[in-house]
Amino acid sequence: MIGAYLYAAARTPFGRFGGALAGVRPDDLAATAVSGVLAKVPHLDPETVGEVVFGNANGAGEENRNVGRMAVLLAGLPTSVPATTVNRLCGSSLDAAMIGSRTVESGDADLVVVGGVESMTRAPWVLPKPSRAYPAGDAAAVSTTLGWRLVNPKMPAEWTVSLGECNEMLADRFMISRERQDAFAVRSHRNADIAWTGGFYDDLVVGVPGADLRRDEGIRPESTTEKLSGLTPSFRPGGTITAGNASPLNDGASALLLGSADVSDRIKAAPLARIAGRGTHALDPQAFGFAPVEAANKALDRAGIRWDDVGAVELNEAFAVQTLACIDTWKIDPDIVNTWGGAIAIGHPLGASGARILGTLAHRLVRDRLRWGVAAICIGVGQALAVVLENVSSETEQP
Repeated sequence: MIGAYLYAAARTPFGRFGGALAGVRPDDLAATAVSGVLAKVPHLDPETVGEVVFGNANGAGEENRNVGRMAVLLAGLPTSVPATTVNRLCGSSLDAAMIGSRTVESGDADLVVVGGVESMTRAPWVLPKPSRAYPAGDAAAVSTTLGWRLVNPKMPAEWTVSLGECNEMLADRFMISRERQDAFAVRSHRNADIAWTGGFYDDLVVGVPGADLRRDEGIRPESTTEKLSGLTPSFRPGGTITAGNASPLNDGASALLLGSADVSDRIKAAPLARIAGRGTHALDPQAFGFAPVEAANKALDRAGIRWDDVGAVELNEAFAVQTLACIDTWKIDPDIVNTWGGAIAIGHPLGASGARILGTLAHRLVRDRLRWGVAAICIGVGQALAVVLENVSSETEQP
């Protein structure tokens, strides 16, 4: 089978809810990411892009009607370039990358652009459609920003509790303290600030036209465990999860260029990494935060390696507690996880996060001369995805 390789990565800075990107439509954010990743490979002829696969978790507002195709058109690509949009909630853009890599491996296309977008600020309120004209009762508008909406009454109640309560249950199960979660959150902000200050994101992040935002808006380098300890629990009285140790609501987009080995000469670019393994896993909806454990284990098995071989991990920090639960279960060195910061600091615009972590992972592998890396993400309603990358540059410090 043909191998699939990651050639380039680009993303926008991630904006706060109601922040610097609040005025930018999600389809424009998506177009910015697509233009940004193609600009990194100037010898690539856009006509030769065989497919675009974009992730989006909402689909209820301005990104509706296939935001992948809208991004292609708004980015000025030829109208002959096809595109589709996929939705696996928080894992949407990592799912897009997995689909794109299979497309390359099967020979259906030798160049594929993948990515994802979310504007959680601009997510609309929706009304359920009445069963008959002119009903006499009231109708309530439902926010599509995050979480369950218009829940089917046949769903068991334990499946439809809030995302935060799901992770409070995880904290109880694994006895992960509030103090430990807060300390992990501070680390996320510190690492993200160090990475930005050190220029690690200079080759990854592209500016958004019309928006005055040069780096991820939610990073708080002044954060301390003392400050976080004073925050009120968000989901249950006396609970452990607060606004400080969970990922925020965000706006942003990300994109990756995938291709076969054969396109390297044509586009005059060397690949960063090979897609070496993929894994999916599902379990009870309320335990979604723990699902990356088995998704990553499956991806490693398919890549033919073990955790001992892995030098870098990008695990999306939906909540500090679920990230810690996964790290503890894998029994890996926490220092290899999210070395350049994670979603608690950087942000989690749902549909964009998977491609963000995969692009960051590829750049970490190259910069630190590491051979193997894992990107993993938990997904609401009890799922997770993971991808193993192999650094294909000439020198690595790992066997």
